[in-house]
Amino acid sequence: MSGATRPLRVIFAGTPEFAKLALEHIVTAGHTLVLVLTQPDRPAGRGMQLQASAVKQCAQAYGIAVSQPQGLRLDGKYPDDAAQARAAILAAAADVMVVAAYGLILPQWVLDAPRFGCLNIHGSLLPRWRGAAPIHRAIEAGDAETGVTIMQMDAGLDTGAMVSRTALPIGVDETTGHLHDRVAALGAQQIVAALTALSELAAHSDGGLHAVPQPETGVTYAEKISRQEAQIDWCDSAVQIERRIRAFNPFPGAVAPAQGEPIKVWQARLVDAAQAPTGNPGEVVAIEPQGIIVATGDGALCLQTLQRAGGKRLAAADFLRGFALQVGSRLD
Repeated sequence: MSGATRPLRVIFAGTPEFAKLALEHIVTAGHTLVLVLTQPDRPAGRGMQLQASAVKQCAQAYGIAVSQPQGLRLDGKYPDDAAQARAAILAAAADVMVVAAYGLILPQWVLDAPRFGCLNIHGSLLPRWRGAAPIHRAIEAGDAETGVTIMQMDAGLDTGAMVSRTALPIGVDETTGHLHDRVAALGAQQIVAALTALSELAAHSDGGLHAVPQPETGVTYAEKISRQEAQIDWCDSAVQIERRIRAFNPFPGAVAPAQGEPIKVWQARLVDAAQAPTGNPGEVVAIEPQGIIVATGDGALCLQTLQRAGGKRLAAADFLRGFALQVGSRLD
């Protein structure tokens, strides 16, 4: 870091891969990570063994102290956890806390603990897509762009004033998995830039970063993705279904039951309206080398990559060698 700045004492709160990249960038930038907060270990994998979060594994690799409270409210369900976390947070004497996909609501005492409060990395252009699943919902809605907002956190749900707001175009064929990685990389870059600016200010004053209140118009909420949403409704339009297939890749995967078996659809393309055979929603109206053409409530969709339960993802031609679908077959 330059002579005009000093390393900040940083607490980091995050859990999944999205947050891990930001943690790595903050460490590389030369700041002092005094504590990491992350979700408790969860059962995962076929054996359902307890598994540490991506952020915990990263923190341990760097030798950073880790706290994993089940809750942070001192009057909540886990008061002992909260009290232990409070002691660790106060002892850290941090300049700032960086929060990225942590998974716990921060009570006011946490927001007030660091000298310059808490900065959040949010994967959308706020105030659009506040909430848990902004990347999924942006693709599902057909947005042309998304981005990253660095926000000074307050007690609301992603309502804090904005320190920076950086746009990122969404590709026409982009899945949540691919866009997630690009948003995570942008978020890591933007939080380091914000911390650099904050470290320059901290060397001269107790004032924090300049932040602009969010607009009151344009607010939307990105509800958490549920498995129940995975079921394809063929009465919807081909455009809507294609977006959801991309939005739900890799989780939870769009499902099209056929012959009593749940089939996941991982890739599909719109069929030109002038070339699309007609049929009832969910009916296989053509089978081509490129894929399986299915009628929808408006237009048709070519299913290109599919997967049976317990099987591999296969191109449509390979899938059909082991699963009998023909023109006139119905997808429920």
